[in-house]
Amino acid sequence: MGLQSVKNCLWLPCVLRTPKACFWSTAGGGLIIQSVSNDVYQNLAVEDWIHDHMDLEKQQVLFLWRNSPAVVIGRHQNPWQECNLRLLRQKNIKLARRRSGGGTVYHDLGNINLTFFTTRKKYERMENLKLVVKALKALRPQLDVHVTDRYDILLDRQYKISGTAAKLGRTSAYHHCTLLCNADKFVLSSVLKSPFKGLKSNATPSVPALVKNLFEEDTSLTSEMLLDAIAKEYAMQHQIDHHITLINPADETLLPGISDKTKELQTWEWVYGKTPKFSISTCLNMVYKDSVLDVKVNMDVKRGRIEVCNIDLPEQWLPPGLYSELVKSLTGSKFCPNEITALVTALLRVCPQDDELHSRWSLLCENMIRLM
Repeated sequence: MGLQSVKNCLWLPCVLRTPKACFWSTAGGGLIIQSVSNDVYQNLAVEDWIHDHMDLEKQQVLFLWRNSPAVVIGRHQNPWQECNLRLLRQKNIKLARRRSGGGTVYHDLGNINLTFFTTRKKYERMENLKLVVKALKALRPQLDVHVTDRYDILLDRQYKISGTAAKLGRTSAYHHCTLLCNADKFVLSSVLKSPFKGLKSNATPSVPALVKNLFEEDTSLTSEMLLDAIAKEYAMQHQIDHHITLINPADETLLPGISDKTKELQTWEWVYGKTPKFSISTCLNMVYKDSVLDVKVNMDVKRGRIEVCNIDLPEQWLPPGLYSELVKSLTGSKFCPNEITALVTALLRVCPQDDELHSRWSLLCENMIRLM
């Protein structure tokens, strides 16, 4: 753990830096840990590691973490349906898929993440959220915050400041929730708006909500104060010392096997390939030589790859051989702009040397790539 990482966390009144190799075997019924990393994949990997390795019969855990800008989708969601992927790429915002269900959330450093680990028998979302509300009220009694039946926390009876998701294993379980403190709401609303038209899917859709930052309500609050208040309340309820143990999620001596978990969460096969099967039925309005061509595109996408592809082009617009080569190449390819760009560039090399044909081909390919 770097010196700077420790300095960043010095606001914690009683930071207990327990011996690395045995932080998880600390005596007592509860443990509060905080990640020194802001990397979404590393922090999600810590959740997996704790769920898979810790004896939650002996010790319940509260995990506190914050991420640099990232969009996090639920286990059964469709990224093309949930967010603006092109905007994510432009802004260099990471996309991650959780192992828990629930909807899509935007994370940045103005957003606190809390994960409550218990045995499956002791799993209780409502109690966890009431704990968060109690901590907020202890800090600022005038705050109008309450938990809804949908397991959201509302501010002023209408603004969502916290959403919930969970993973229930055979014996272990975790419930995680967010707390909007000072997130960039403009970026949040921009990236969580899919421009996609004509997508049909059985994936779990997110439910849009009015949101507000806690700091808009009370400018004297800080993320550090909130984290500390929640940790205090958790310590009180579990009758443990108010100690927060700092952990580095890249530390293999502390968390054996963590780097493999982190790598898996970053793979295309996990982030995109786990998307439930979906279909696209859309119309590309292509402008060519002062006229607009309507090109109908129908695709079936399974495990993130194009399974069936039909492009309804005007007659004679492309030579039949070239059209069938395009469809053949697309079938089985990843539904991904990088892969399709490489594929169409390779096909263009075998295209006849004809400027008119090249410009038509380029126009079609540009529009196809824009779909992704």
